[in-house]
Amino acid sequence: MRGWGSALIGGFRSPLADLRRLADRSVLRRDLSAGVVLGLESVPDGLARGVLVGAAPLSGLYGYLFGMVAAALVTATPLVVVQATGALAIIVADVDLARFGDPARSLCTLTVLTGVVLALGGLLRVGRLLRFISTAVLTGFVTAVGVNIVLSQLGTITGVDLGEGNRVEQLVRLLIDPGRIDPASIAVGLVTVGLVVVLSRSRLGSLGMVVAVVAGSGLAAVLGGLGHPVELLADVVEVPRALPGPVLPAIDESLRLLLPAVSLAFVGAVQGAAVSASVARRADGSPKPSQDIVGQGVGNIVAGVLQGMPVGGSASASSLAATSGGRTRAVPLTAGVVMVLVIVLLGGLVGLIAMPALSGLLVVVGAAAIRPAQIASLARVGLVQLTVLVMTFVLTMLVPLQYAVLVGVGVSIVLHVVRQSGRLVLVQAHLGRRGQVRESEPVTEVAPGDVVVLQPYGSIFFASAAALEARLPAVTPNSRGSVVILRLRGVDDVGATFTDVVDRYATALRAAGSRLVLVVNSSRLFGQLRVTGVLEVLGEENIYRGNEWVGRALRRVHRDARAWVTERSR
Repeated sequence: MRGWGSALIGGFRSPLADLRRLADRSVLRRDLSAGVVLGLESVPDGLARGVLVGAAPLSGLYGYLFGMVAAALVTATPLVVVQATGALAIIVADVDLARFGDPARSLCTLTVLTGVVLALGGLLRVGRLLRFISTAVLTGFVTAVGVNIVLSQLGTITGVDLGEGNRVEQLVRLLIDPGRIDPASIAVGLVTVGLVVVLSRSRLGSLGMVVAVVAGSGLAAVLGGLGHPVELLADVVEVPRALPGPVLPAIDESLRLLLPAVSLAFVGAVQGAAVSASVARRADGSPKPSQDIVGQGVGNIVAGVLQGMPVGGSASASSLAATSGGRTRAVPLTAGVVMVLVIVLLGGLVGLIAMPALSGLLVVVGAAAIRPAQIASLARVGLVQLTVLVMTFVLTMLVPLQYAVLVGVGVSIVLHVVRQSGRLVLVQAHLGRRGQVRESEPVTEVAPGDVVVLQPYGSIFFASAAALEARLPAVTPNSRGSVVILRLRGVDDVGATFTDVVDRYATALRAAGSRLVLVVNSSRLFGQLRVTGVLEVLGEENIYRGNEWVGRALRRVHRDARAWVTERSR
């Protein structure tokens, strides 16, 4: 309970200490400036994320606004900006909310559920577990998400209705019949793509995105006046000049939406932890991923109730806040105020944004997620990494992302287990007269009247126990009057599978008239041996307890083993 309380209290105390820095006028000035930039950039970006969702185009805008502001009041890391990300939007799109009776309410339910899962995960300190997700799985997943984002916008940017089916099928339909492409739509989309790429590298920086979308929409207006209409945001959804009202989640849909909510929470937690670590390093602070995950959960709950889509830690927004000179969480709070002003005062103009312009923005975002250099680097590491990357990529392209995410987690776990079990090394230790120890490959067979000291290196658990058993010297009828010493210094948890291995090996040695002796220095391991019955099988005289003096217990057991072997040989 203390851990849960500290996560919440730390999250709520942090803003108070953080905002005291605003007493410095230079900090206040930089934060307000960075907040204005972030707020202006977030309007087209949020609308574009909503377009990805499909069922509720304004949900991205509302998720950006309310998720960002609510999370900013809770997160431990000041400049972790919580907004909708491309990966989260693609997962929501694959849920196909249109099949539910009330898609807007179903989206609210999904977002709130995601927030609850994230908040509980943060309280349970799952941030510490995210390091077990392999880079190969994440790279394959993010690359596939980038490709999916690009493919998902082909219909809008070309002005073609590509019908149902997955995005690869839609691409094939477009390639088969390119004559259906609308010249006006593709012109607006390509102009926007070009301007985003060029202007983002200019002095405008992230504001180049806003200028590009406005310019693309201006081109759409000109083309429309010439008799070549282009689809506008107002044609898809009514853009109100007011903030949305609250929507209560549909409790009866919770079970159907739980799996995608867990997938969304997992992706959000992974992305958020990476952002938290990156921002903390930039600020010379220590990351607190679990507390930031709680903040993401709160952001999702508030965003869901106010008709927003799921949100998570945004690397691009957090980087923008930092590079614009921001220092405190006043940056996302100011950005929220700017977004409110745009919605209330300029809602009518927002509806005039061209849909192909938003799609062009998303094409750039999706392409940026594909990093050939990182893929090539992983390919050079080894065949296993490349296989996992390709498998995750293909799976993410072919099946709905909420399933691909969970399979990716499973692949990471299996990969971790395989790696750890394969890293177990067993060596034979030879004790010199002056206390020195020489290591070598273990003998293949226990010779009669011999003392064999074995030292395992690596994790000992259920998967590596079989590997250890295969490496142990064979016990034959000739292995009489010998002692095998298994030194387990530094090992404090072995599991039932390992104790079964010890039991079988001790039984085989005893049948040949020999002994197995264990050297342990962990009280926890000693307790496991007692509980599992190994202590009774071996006998307490065959368990030696080590202490802080490295090697003392081993020399003692080696001396006793030599005496026992000598006694038996008489």
